[in-house]
Amino acid sequence: MEAASTILTELEDYMKREALTISKFAARSGMNSGTLSNVIQGHRPIAMQQLDRITLAMNLPEGYFYDLYVDNYIINGAPDWRRIGPLLQRCADLNKLEAIHRVVQHIMDKLIYAPMLFDTAEELYAQGRLAAAALMYESVAEGERFQHSERLALCRYRLFTIGLGDSQEANLHAANQFEPYVERLDEADQLDALKHLADVFASLHRWEKVDELAELLGQKASLQYKHLKQESRQKQPVRPLIYYILYAYLSKAGVCDERGDYQKALYYTSLYSDVSWMKPPLSQEEQRVVDQFQEWAHANTYLYRLMSGEVEVLPEYISYIENKENEIPSALYKIIQAANRYDFDIDEILERFRNHRAYREQKSRLGKFTQQLTGDRHTRFMTELALYYLRHNSFAAGFHYLLEGLESSVIIKSDSNIVRCVGIFEKYRPSALPEHIQRYTNSMSEVYRINEKKDGLLDVTN
Repeated sequence: MEAASTILTELEDYMKREALTISKFAARSGMNSGTLSNVIQGHRPIAMQQLDRITLAMNLPEGYFYDLYVDNYIINGAPDWRRIGPLLQRCADLNKLEAIHRVVQHIMDKLIYAPMLFDTAEELYAQGRLAAAALMYESVAEGERFQHSERLALCRYRLFTIGLGDSQEANLHAANQFEPYVERLDEADQLDALKHLADVFASLHRWEKVDELAELLGQKASLQYKHLKQESRQKQPVRPLIYYILYAYLSKAGVCDERGDYQKALYYTSLYSDVSWMKPPLSQEEQRVVDQFQEWAHANTYLYRLMSGEVEVLPEYISYIENKENEIPSALYKIIQAANRYDFDIDEILERFRNHRAYREQKSRLGKFTQQLTGDRHTRFMTELALYYLRHNSFAAGFHYLLEGLESSVIIKSDSNIVRCVGIFEKYRPSALPEHIQRYTNSMSEVYRINEKKDGLLDVTN
């Protein structure tokens, strides 16, 4: 039996059971009686809006007939975008991903549908219907894999951003899959893509890669800024061009920090606080960018001096950041790191900022930091705090934060931090209580479960 006749048969059976004429059902469904008559007689296809009205009037769940609709009008019929587009939107609204998959797999046999399917994916992406959009991007990308087009690159970029999550292993795979497509993007999109890639590799501690991407970001943004055109038709990046130039310096300073080269970190910090090269007058948004980077530069100048061993700057650093709510989490992490490196006491500071130990979104006046950076910083913060307490023989607090850091590292699959947590635990194991050992064992069991198919896993629990 044809799917359309099945829909119509169910409709006709319902009308008979309820003793409804076409006029009465039309009134119940809000449809024109002539239109309903033509639909029932098969003289015209059912539009999505009409199908939804019929479904509602029959007291059936939303989307009840969508699978049958796909069979009749898409797979076994002549595909018409006037029906396909609304169907995809409604399936996305109701999270009917399998129906979307069937539709896009069928219509992408003809590449003529690629532009329309891409546009629909972009609309769904903007609406936050990411799972549905991903199915469409995947289909378009597969259909155009030999085209070397900007649309293909943008599909891969969208799939990269959609695919990012808690798992560092999955994030690395997503970044490696997308990176070859960056140069095919529009120049404006390249800047955001490079910044996004740099952030992901920073969360993965791939500092050489961050340095490389930051260098490329700075070069491209500077070139675009130098030849900035004012035509309104020109596509613009999400943020002002000066943001990407300054962010490149910020990223390179961060790389130097991680490498322990604090003098060079201070050099790059001076570059992202410098505004002498900017073209006046600055727009309101550009001024907001400048203000934020200069604030970061001020704070990070204290930070890099502290990390290089100038412990005497700590009171000034604390005084500067204590009223800047967004700066406290990252500052506190670096203060703890410096205390562990140079062996000084920060108990009073930890007590003053104890409310900033819990996981929270990190943000600035320019917006939120990525989930990946925030998650990684939290695990590292917990581990550094644990080490501070353990080195000061505060074993209850130390093991509490160490195990929190380990559990968080397992969740995000941060191999580097898992290894560090294991090393610290084994060093201080003689001071651990049975409940600490049990919690540690449970976390390591989860590590083994995740990695059971991988070779070469070292047993560190003995």
